[in-house]
Formats: sequence, structure tokens, C-alpha cells
Amino acid sequence: MVKEAALILTLSAALTSAADTMTGIFNENFYTLRTDINGDYMAPPVLLLGSDDRLTVSFDELAESNSYLRYSLIHCNANWTESSLVESEFLDGFNFGNVDDYEYSRMTATHYVNYHITLPNDRFSFRISGNYLLRVYRDDDPETTLLQVRFMVSESTALVGADVLSVTDIDYNDSHQQVSVTVDATNAGVDDVFNDMMVYVSQNGRLDNEVMVRQPLRVSGKTAYYEHLRPLIFPAGNEYRRMETVSTTYPGMHIDALEYHDPFYHATVATDYPRSQESYSYDQTQNGRFFVREYNSNDSEIEADYVVTHFTLDAPELPGKYIFLDGDFTCRRFDPQSLMTYNRATGLYEKTLLLKQGAYNYQYLTVDAGAKTPGASTATIEGDYYPTGNEYLVKVYTRRRGERYDRLIGVTSVKFK
Repeated sequence: MVKEAALILTLSAALTSAADTMTGIFNENFYTLRTDINGDYMAPPVLLLGSDDRLTVSFDELAESNSYLRYSLIHCNANWTESSLVESEFLDGFNFGNVDDYEYSRMTATHYVNYHITLPNDRFSFRISGNYLLRVYRDDDPETTLLQVRFMVSESTALVGADVLSVTDIDYNDSHQQVSVTVDATNAGVDDVFNDMMVYVSQNGRLDNEVMVRQPLRVSGKTAYYEHLRPLIFPAGNEYRRMETVSTTYPGMHIDALEYHDPFYHATVATDYPRSQESYSYDQTQNGRFFVREYNSNDSEIEADYVVTHFTLDAPELPGKYIFLDGDFTCRRFDPQSLMTYNRATGLYEKTLLLKQGAYNYQYLTVDAGAKTPGASTATIEGDYYPTGNEYLVKVYTRRRGERYDRLIGVTSVKFK
């Protein structure tokens, strides 16, 4: 057991090694970390520089009263390492603020405080584009990060287009999807469009299989065409699984049992099975997102309760592989909080998480035990099916000669239909 725990910690460190600048929660009292852009929870966390866009970060603390929390911002390079800029180079105003927008839960078995942070606000504005990391910490312990969130600020000076096809350079309507990207950098201040742009493409908000390409297949004037590039071929995966805990009086979608055992409600998710050998079945999902919802409430943010949620996967033990729960509710991290544990007594992989009432998308990803770099597989449990309705986020960065940071010059998203 000790050896297995050590291996898990080593794997977790390897897969979250961006000095850990990944979105995540690092304190056991904090839960339900979410972002929205102008009230849209489906939107990626990208603000338009100089616009009226607002990013809202929300989270809960399981407590009877509020804590004195503060936040600060870090500017990052395209690869999410911290940039060398000082605060005055990326912000106009103050790089700290009190988290003073909060409400107490009401009519819930579990007491919590719901916090909101809105960016930018009357304390500061963004001077430049790029990647940013929001840190939240206690007023009396600024060195200890309670939680952090990645977001981006885009200039939108480049015109970015994207397409996704199931006819790829390696198979035809089988198990992959291929993305092509066009970047018109005429107004983006890029000197050499063949060498000076970095194009990042991610699938369904996942970080483990995000790819970066530098050189396009061809260039015409100031327009670069990223076509027929092997890194832009993705395993197609499968539609996300869904479950709902929108009520504490009756079991919701894909819930076998709902009970109250003081002090928490408990929901038993119907046992899942591998789908890799089944035929593809269409389902309209939100590609890994989750939505807080209490069926009988007009204000689920503070009236949704917390539910101890029990997941089980009926699959044979896979020596040499780890199975992780993937979705926005796990912050897309491969760590002990998302790791499924095999129970030899029941013959099931199991995981129990405390989740806020709502509608959840999730899937099971496998990672080789010896993995040193991110890269999980859908093939083993979920299967790879070309019709899957994946979403791809495309981000384009550049750095002028003499500049000390990566500018985010364009962002777009595309969905396979």
C-alpha cells in the first residue's frame, strides 16, 4: 500500500508538473471551482483585451462563516510557466484584492460560503494579452495557495479559423479526428508567420492531450495554413457520460440510490461499464462541464446542497495502468482526488467525491503507471469513435523580437458535427 501510494504521488507530480500552474483546489475545505465569461458557463475562460468582458470565478468554502481571503494575479508564458514581467508591465492598478463578494448557503444540510471574484474590476485593468493565473489565499497566510484558476486575455488581432474532420491522414471515419487551422496575421504584428507563431489545440478542455505546433504546412502572404499535420490528429474518444443530483428527494439521471446519512446526502451513481467494445451511441453532452442546480431552487448557487457521490466502474483490474475520473469537476487533474481505486472484494473500481448538486459530465481515462508526461487514453474504457461531438479550442501566440512575453493574438473554437 505504501509503495502504491508513493507511485501515485510520483505520477501525480509528473502529470501536473507545470510548476503547478494548473487550475486546482489545494485545501480540503474548498469545493466547486467554476468560471464564466459574462454569465456564460459554456465559454472558455478567455477575455478580450480592452473590452467590457468579465470573468467570474466562483467557489465554495465549507464553513459556518466567511474567511478573509485575498487574490493576486500571475502573468504566464504560452506554456504556463511564469513570465519575467513585473506587475506594472501587465496590469494597470493593484495586483491584489479582497474576496468580499460572498453569500451564505441557505436551506442546506451542509453549511458553506459561496464566493465570487470578478475580473477585471475597479481595482485594475489588463495592459497586455497572454495567459494569467489567479491565486486565492488567506489574508494571514499569503504564501499558501488555497486554489488557483487559469484564464487568458486575447488581443484578437489575428483572424483564426478552424475545421475538424473524421477523414484523417491515418484513417477514414474510424477512431480519430483531424483539426486544421488557418491564421490570418495581417494585423497581428507578426514578422515571420512561418516561424513566429505558436498554435495550441486542446480537446474538450483537457490538458493532457493539448498539442502545440509552430510551423504551418504552407504560408500565403500573412496567412498560415496548419493542415495535414500529424500532431493535430486526435483520438476521437466517446461522448461524455452524464449523471444528475438535482434533487435530494429522488434519484436523478444515472443515480441508483439517494439517501441521507448525517451530515451528508449520499448518491450512488449507477455502475458504469467499459464502452470500448460497444457500438457508438449519440448523446448530447456538454463535453466535460458541470452545472450547479437544485431542482426546486431559484438560486442554486447558495441553495444547492452537497452530496457524497459514489462512482463505480465494473472493469477488470488493469495492472500497470491508473484510471482517472475526468471532467471539469476534477479540474482535469490526474491526482489522488480523481484516481479510481480497485476494490478486489467487489471487483469494481471505486471513487467517492463530495460534489455540489447539479448535472455532471464525466469520463474514465487511463494513464500508464510509468508515464512521465501528460497523455491519457480514452481507448481502454471509453473507446474512440469518429462521430463523437468533440470541441476543440485553438489559441495562437506570438512573441516579437525583443519582447519578454507571449502575446495571445487569437482564439477560436470548433465542434465536430
